[in-house]
Amino acid sequence: MLRRRHRRDRAMTVLMTALMIAIGGLLAWILLYVALKGIHALNWGFLTDTPPGNPSDAGGGFYNGIIGSLIIVGLATLAAVPLGIGCAICLNQYAGGRIASMLRLVVDVMLGIPTIVTGAFVYAIWVIYFGFSGYAGALALGLVMVPLIVRATEEMLRLVPRDVQEASYALGVTQSRTIVSVLLPTARAGIITGVMLAVARAMGETAPLLLTALGNDLFVETNPGNRMSTLSMQIFTGATGGFTNAQDRAWAGALTLIVIVLALTIVARLVSRSSAVGGR
Repeated sequence: MLRRRHRRDRAMTVLMTALMIAIGGLLAWILLYVALKGIHALNWGFLTDTPPGNPSDAGGGFYNGIIGSLIIVGLATLAAVPLGIGCAICLNQYAGGRIASMLRLVVDVMLGIPTIVTGAFVYAIWVIYFGFSGYAGALALGLVMVPLIVRATEEMLRLVPRDVQEASYALGVTQSRTIVSVLLPTARAGIITGVMLAVARAMGETAPLLLTALGNDLFVETNPGNRMSTLSMQIFTGATGGFTNAQDRAWAGALTLIVIVLALTIVARLVSRSSAVGGR
C-alpha cells in the first residue's frame, strides 16, 4: 500500500511538472513570437507619434492609444477599487446568509459574462443618451474590474486569522475601526495584487471599448468626454486592416501592451512583497 502511494505521488509530481513546463513553454513561445514580430516596428517614433492618415503608409505610432488607455483605465480604477473593496468588506464582515449568497452569485455572474455584453449594457444605458466617450469606456472597464477586485479582496480577507480581529474587539475597538486599522492592513499585500491584476485585465480589453469609447486615431485626445482611442483598439484595427504596415504597427502595439502588463504585474509583486515585509 505504501509503495503504491509513493508511485502515485511520483506519477502526479511528474505530471504536474510536465504540465508546468508545457504551459511555461507555451507562454514563452507566445512572448517570443510577439517580440520578434513587433520589435522591428517598435521605436521612439512609435511611442510619440499618432497613426498615419493612410493606414497603408509606413511609420507612425500608437501614442494616442497609449494615452487613451492610461486615462480610461485610470478612471475605471478610481471607480472600481473603492467599490470592489467595499463590496468585499460587506460580504466578509456584514452580510450573511441569503444576502451574502445572492451577492456572491451576482459577482460570479459578472465574472462569467462576456465583456462584449458589458459593453452592450453600457451602450444601452450611457452611449445612446450621452454619446461615445472615454467616460463610457471607463464605466465598461470598471464593470469588468469590480468582480475581480471583489473576489480577490474577499479571499484575502478570509485569510486574516479570526484571532487578530477578536483581539482588537477585546481591546474595545469598534468593528469599523478594526476593519480600517487591522483587517485591511493585514490583507493589504493580496488586495494590491488583486487590484493590479484587474488593472492589467482592463488594459487588454477591446470588445467593451468598441461599443463605448469607439476610438479616435486622428489626434491625441485627453478629454474623456470625447471619443478616445486605446492601445487595444488600435491593435485590433491594425491587425484587421489588411495592410502590411498597419499589421506591423499592430504587432508593435501588442508588444507594448505586453510590456505594460508585465510592468504592472512586477509592480504588484514588489508592492505586495514590501507590504508583507512592512507588516511583520
